[in-house]
Amino acid sequence: MLLVSYSGEPLEAGLDEAGRGCLAGPVFAAAVILPPDFAPRYLNDSKQMTAKRREQVRAEICREAVAWAVAEASPQEIASINIAQASYLAMHRAADQLQPRPTHLLVDGNRFRSHATLPHTCIIGGDGIYRNIAAASVLAKTFRDERMRELAAEYPHYGWEQNAGYPTARHRTAIRDFGPTEHHRMGFRLL
Repeated sequence: MLLVSYSGEPLEAGLDEAGRGCLAGPVFAAAVILPPDFAPRYLNDSKQMTAKRREQVRAEICREAVAWAVAEASPQEIASINIAQASYLAMHRAADQLQPRPTHLLVDGNRFRSHATLPHTCIIGGDGIYRNIAAASVLAKTFRDERMRELAAEYPHYGWEQNAGYPTARHRTAIRDFGPTEHHRMGFRLL
């Protein structure tokens, strides 16, 4: 059973990212404030859920959350400031979109760049412990996967509709055969 809150504050926002280890596409982040009674049956760390369950739970989160937001950092931003800083940037962008404004940020992981006005706590494995982080993990993953499917329609050789930009054999073979696109992360080892 996932825990409701770390701080006990009603406007605590869970934050998580998706796509850090990819070779292509933006890194996405989501911020979610949940009502205390929000407990969908299948909510969990998005990596532990099937794609169908993630989509089901995404709809519930979007419908019932007090507030939610999704943001991204581009491959160009990733190349400019590095993937860790780009992940924090995307998380800040998501948190800054929330209305009402959160009073505390609960961040999945062990590192975070402090927000200018919002206190935070990092929780290693938080997407498997707290509901609000799990909800953020579902939104970040599903919105990013959706974006990668859109990009796959433009760039069909890379298999992004299946691999979401991660370093699979098919993806690396396509990079070798067709070269990188403007969506590839040029600071990463692509081959």
